[in-house]
Formats: sequence, C-alpha cells, structure tokens
Amino acid sequence: MVDIAPKFNALLVFIEHRFYGDSMPFGNNSYKSAKTLGYLNSQQALADYAVLIRSLKQNLSSDSSPVVVFGGSYGGMLAAWFRLKYPHIAIGAVASSAPILQFDKITPWSSFYDAVSQDFKDASLNCYKVIKGSWAELDALSTHDDGLIEVSKLFRTCKALHSVYSARDWLWEAFVYTAMVNYPTEANFMMPLPAYPVEEMCKIIDGLPKGASKLSKAFAAASLYYNYTQTEKCFNLEGGTDSHGLHGWDWQACTEMVMPMTCSNESMFPPSSFSYKEFSQDCKKQYGVKPRPHWITTEFGGYRIEQVLKRFGSNMIFSNGMQDPWSRGGVLKNISSSIVALVTQKGAHHVDFRSETKNDPDWLIMQRKQEVAIIEKWLEEYYKDLKQN
Repeated sequence: MVDIAPKFNALLVFIEHRFYGDSMPFGNNSYKSAKTLGYLNSQQALADYAVLIRSLKQNLSSDSSPVVVFGGSYGGMLAAWFRLKYPHIAIGAVASSAPILQFDKITPWSSFYDAVSQDFKDASLNCYKVIKGSWAELDALSTHDDGLIEVSKLFRTCKALHSVYSARDWLWEAFVYTAMVNYPTEANFMMPLPAYPVEEMCKIIDGLPKGASKLSKAFAAASLYYNYTQTEKCFNLEGGTDSHGLHGWDWQACTEMVMPMTCSNESMFPPSSFSYKEFSQDCKKQYGVKPRPHWITTEFGGYRIEQVLKRFGSNMIFSNGMQDPWSRGGVLKNISSSIVALVTQKGAHHVDFRSETKNDPDWLIMQRKQEVAIIEKWLEEYYKDLKQN
C-alpha cells in the first residue's frame, strides 16, 4: 500500500482494531472478563472502521473521495466483509490471504496442516519424513526417567522444562509459521528469516549425518526460525511473551472465529481430530463463554459463495499464494468479472502486501501490477458515475 499510494494520490489510513495494541476500550480492565471482552468481535471492529472513515472524510471535506479497503489474513477477512456490509463506504476491497471459507464444513478441516506438510514435502521428501518421525521420538524421550532433562539439553533451553509439550509446541510453531511466511526474499514479518525459509530448513535437515536422530534434525531446522540471526545463546520455551497479540485472538477463536482444524495421516504432524464438545469445555473454562460455531457463516455467509456473491457482490480482489496454508480456506476462483481471485503457486502469506524489493520474482511483480490495474478500473468507474449524477 505504501508503494502504490502515491500513484493514486491516496491518503493511507491504518486503523487499529479494538482490543489490540493501544486501543483498549476499558483500559487495563479490557481483558478482565467476558463482560468487557464481549465487545471484542469482528462486527464491532467493522463498525469502528465505518464510523472512523465517515468522520475522517467529513473532517477533511472529502465526502466524495472513494475508499478502497486492504487487509491481509484476518484483516483480509475484515476487508472482504467490510465491502459486503458497508458498500456505501468502500467502493472496493483487496483481501489478501483471507480464509473466509475456513468455517463450518466449507473447507476440509485437515486442509491447513496438509498444506504446511505439502510445502515441506515439495522442498524435500526426506525433510518431510524426518519431521513426521520426530514427534514419536519426542514422545519416546519423554517416557524416560530423565526425559525432560534430556529434552531440555537437546533443545538448549535457558531453563529446565516442566512439560514435554513445550518442546512439541515450539517445533510445531516454527514449522507452521515458516510455511506461512515462505517468502521469496529475506523478511522479518514473524521473525528474521532468509528467502524461501522452508527450503533452508530442509537443507539443514538433509545436510545432517544419517546417524543423527530425527528429533535433533527437527530441532536444528526449527532453530533457523528462532535464531536465524545467531544471537540466541539458549531458547526460552516456556513463559514467553505474547508478541503477536494472540491473547485477543484466543478470545475471538473461542467466541466467533471457530475454525476447526485436524491433522490427517498425510500430515507431517501427529494425527488429531476436532471435538466441538472439548473445544467448548476449554472455552468455558478459560473465558466462561461457549463458542458460536455457525455465527460467522450466518453473519457474513460462506456457503455457495460463488452463487451468492455473483448476485450481489462486486469490486473485490481475493489474492492467495498456494504455499500459504491459509490459502485453502480462501477464494481461489473468479466469482464474477469484478470479484477476482489472483492465485500464485509460490506465494506465501499476504506476500503481495509486502514492500517491493529488487529481488522480487516476476510472478510477484505481475500479481501486484494486476491488483493496481483492477483498482484503477474501480476508480475510473466510480468517477465516471460521479460525473453522470
């Protein structure tokens, strides 16, 4: 957005979502209970944006200036939904890596972890097999009398571990996030990482001696995610800070953003199922609330999206890169002439929203050009209609 704003003489406005960053409606008590947290949801956030945009336009005496909304990931879902809910405020939406179909039973529940696994399998079959086999080795280690001491030593932890699950989650997070941000250039979105970090992880695994354990290889690969800069002397696997604001997302996941996820036998993660009953009990225990598993599809739709949006939606770009595990829950086909899906095979999580670099591959340059051309067309049509009225 920063790169293309001057081309459109555009004012860029980044609106912070309520309950994230500094936007705490109840100050330090915002996260105190379900009573205050009840105001943390997507509909309230969209209404905030609507109020702020209208107010801003009035204050700047630019009531007839067109507005295009942009968002990536959850922000991408909000951008798409904003266009549907407030068509009188935004003339178009660019939704990148927006998994608006990851709800109910629209998308297979195993699709996310199947996609992560496919990324590693595409990089190296051996790498995929090593990671797949590392979980059993971790479980086996944990049954030893000194299991936790051995795991702590292997994982070079700053403090002795209290639970083997901390090591499991640490590995899991590294592989999932690296698949998400498998960008074609160096980046530091989640962590500082090299270009195509999945391939780099697999080079580490494939380069280690055959006799090394699968778990030690998986640890070495995950260390790339946590320590690419080589500044960490030890790893803090327990009691870390919530640097990505996931605390707020946990509440949203427990109320409206119910995205069931499972691991199939094809996945490189241990097979798992999803039980709504268990999930509901966990949410009740943590927040005192029960999830609403069908609310998002009731409020914003999702089922038969091609038929529905073709009838009443317009001016939306859904962009997805197939290396992004969230892409499986995204819109991957054109719905109409003005609701367009731009899909790239090598793209990762909202890579098109990243700033241009001299090393950008041709497919990424082309994708961004397509987006700009579509936005230009929306604006052209808008100003044409404005003149006629």
